[in-house]
Amino acid sequence: MVALSWRSQRMPAIADELRCSPKTVCRWLHRFNRLGLQGLEDLGGQGRKRRITEAERSRIIGLVMQSPPGRPAVQADGELAAAAECGPPEWALHALAAEARRLGIEAGRSQVRRILLAGGCAGVAPGPGPGRETRTSRIQGRCRTKLR
Repeated sequence: MVALSWRSQRMPAIADELRCSPKTVCRWLHRFNRLGLQGLEDLGGQGRKRRITEAERSRIIGLVMQSPPGRPAVQADGELAAAAECGPPEWALHALAAEARRLGIEAGRSQVRRILLAGGCAGVAPGPGPGRETRTSRIQGRCRTKLR
């Protein structure tokens, strides 16, 4: 095994070629000297582990694809009725987070927002309020095109 010196005169040139700092080159050289070629492999496992599984993330994105429980729909007798009178008529972040918690997925508003953005579902309303238009169908259309 050939040991490479961190004081190498070529370190700035290597750093320029790899588009990183000389300190990073030094770190990799030390790992190579200590572990050989195995030192150049990615260590993995860095950072905090995800609390929510991929299956739970998919369930949260799937919620957007469903009609909200409080949205009225035409029944067989021609009357308008909602599946859950106290449920939200439109999906908003707080309603999605509450529904996820009801399903046993511990996720807050901001985490639901990040999951939806990563899944390509942009434009979820933060919650009910004056001047906010209904967005559920537009959100569903965006997710549908992204998830296919």
